[in-house]
Amino acid sequence: MKLQPTQIERLVRQVMESLKSKGLIQFKIAEAQVLARAVELVTQDFRREDDLTQEVYKMMDDLEKQNPGGFDRGKMFPLLKARLAKQKGIVL
Repeated sequence: MKLQPTQIERLVRQVMESLKSKGLIQFKIAEAQVLARAVELVTQDFRREDDLTQEVYKMMDDLEKQNPGGFDRGKMFPLLKARLAKQKGIVL
């Protein structure tokens, strides 16, 4: 999924504000530090998924070269991505 850094920050900020307003979290350090770290983690997670997607496209290209004509990319993409994500421990 392609999100801009400002969109990720807004998303994280909304989640934090929602949790804070419901009394589900309390901060032991400055909120700005928590926000920065949360944005960093979410950004890393999106990068991991993008890397996974690129790896799946490369796998599909290789498979298509091995099996010309008998390969449906539309069906294979979600299957390969789910299998590879499971192997790598990535939650989609």
